Amino acid sequence: MSVIDHGRRLIHVETAHIATLVPVRSVLVCLGLVVVIIGAGLFATTIGAYEIGFDAVIRAIVDPASDPDVRQVVTEWRLPRVLFAVLCGAALALAGGIFQSLTRNPLGSPDIIGFGVGAQFGVTLTMLVLGLNTYLFKAAGALVGGLLTALLVAVLANRHTMSSFRLIVVGIGVSAGLGSLTSWILISVSVEQAMMAATWGAGSLASLGFDQLLPAATAFVVFALLARPLRRSLPVLEMGDDAAMALGVRPGRTRLIAMVVGVALVALVTAAAGPISFIALAAPQIAQRLTRSNTPMGLAPVMLTGAALVVVSDAVAQLLAVPVGVVTLSVGGIYLTCLLAAQFVRRT
Repeated sequence: MSVIDHGRRLIHVETAHIATLVPVRSVLVCLGLVVVIIGAGLFATTIGAYEIGFDAVIRAIVDPASDPDVRQVVTEWRLPRVLFAVLCGAALALAGGIFQSLTRNPLGSPDIIGFGVGAQFGVTLTMLVLGLNTYLFKAAGALVGGLLTALLVAVLANRHTMSSFRLIVVGIGVSAGLGSLTSWILISVSVEQAMMAATWGAGSLASLGFDQLLPAATAFVVFALLARPLRRSLPVLEMGDDAAMALGVRPGRTRLIAMVVGVALVALVTAAAGPISFIALAAPQIAQRLTRSNTPMGLAPVMLTGAALVVVSDAVAQLLAVPVGVVTLSVGGIYLTCLLAAQFVRRT
């Protein structure tokens, strides 16, 4: 039996094994995450200057004849924020899963590699230099900034073969440089413009409504569908390019699609809510441990994990009267420290 045939047989056996054992646990995990999202989302809709009980919130959502004032507060002001939290969490988690699978490294997320900072830099230029403040222009700026950053990191990190460690180190350096340029732009504009950009840069879901939600949700569905084939092709790349080609996977094309989809998902969130840090880093790893999977590309568990993290973080942010990005940054810093400590212990 040839090596390729043996590899195909191993993949077939592993796929059959996963098909019989993993889905049951994955379904239970997904159901649990849905419960968390609904519970945290309902709790978030009760928070605010106008206090509303759980029963009034549910009536406002399901009964068109309920109190019009309560219904307006819940369905027009607070519900879009919860739905945006679900969307942002799912998009960031999916982007994180793509890049962690692509780099074969739990630190290979847009936050660490610098693609998120590139998207933030693109939006900063669009808002402050070009004076374009609509969602579509900011989304375009975030996408261009993220893609150019990805191209720069890939070129600088590529020496015959692209090492995931080298990619991460170069990404950290590029991220620091773009962060400095962003700070330079902020101190070069008026105080009002700087405060507006700083508020957006903290990562906030406040003041977001259905006007931004509908185009963002449409774009997310498109990118999620494009990411679906990557669930099978990216793990195959871990066997090496030669084996992947023998199994029908085109390495260059797969990496390009993965890079574009991942950056687009980050840009989608950054344009609307600003940079929400560490969700892309933590969600795929948490989902992988919950489902006991061998890959961070389990789409449903990963996206639901990200959605749950952002919805819960936003509820906490509303209680503390701070942007959601502050909460995720604080929790993410603790998670990153634990992850680095675990990596250090394993190597020693």
